[in-house]
Amino acid sequence: MYDRAFLLKLVAAKMPFGKYEGWYITDLPVHYLEWFERTGFPNGTLGQQIATMYEIKTNGLDDLLKPIKQTVRSSRR
Repeated sequence: MYDRAFLLKLVAAKMPFGKYEGWYITDLPVHYLEWFERTGFPNGTLGQQIATMYEIKTNGLDDLLKPIKQTVRSSRR
């Protein structure tokens, strides 16, 4: 089962620091997500979001987020 609110926040969230600061977490490259997996995810919501994206991308499930991204990001324009 998934948490709809978590997914809505995930697709709207941006990376707050580092090389990819300002990027949507859902758009982070796999090698960066793999680095976090090796070195440790941040604490709190950000860590949960990055860990979730790691699982989604490494399992080839990116397309599942497309409709959510379109809905959330088009409403923010």
